[in-house]
Amino acid sequence: MQVIYGLHHSLRESDTMIGYCMVGSNDLEKAKAFYGTLLAELGAQVLMDTGRAAFYGHAMGKPMFGVCLPYDKQPASVGNGSMVALPAGSREAVERLHAMAIALGASDEGAPGERMPGFYAGYFRDLDGNKLAFFHLG
Repeated sequence: MQVIYGLHHSLRESDTMIGYCMVGSNDLEKAKAFYGTLLAELGAQVLMDTGRAAFYGHAMGKPMFGVCLPYDKQPASVGNGSMVALPAGSREAVERLHAMAIALGASDEGAPGERMPGFYAGYFRDLDGNKLAFFHLG
């Protein structure tokens, strides 16, 4: 175990730092239909559905993306400066997935393109206004 900035750190370099990320929704059924269709293109499926939250991914124990009704029962709202970026695997996949998100009702926040050398991304807001991106390095 390493101590970094006074914190105990036991992750090896090959371990994943993110377990899951989550965005809120005011219409969970519409959000589940949106993400179920969109994330299936990345090979993701619903791994867990609790009734108030659904988690998508490739396998339990791997990083997941979740959508939920807020626990405090207040309306879901977007975080200013918050964004989830999902690896697409190729530039072509960034373009395809961005277009699919828009076709499913998302709004465009930045068409696919090279943002800096070797970083290609397309940005959108989901049905509840949460900002996401599909990206590819290389």
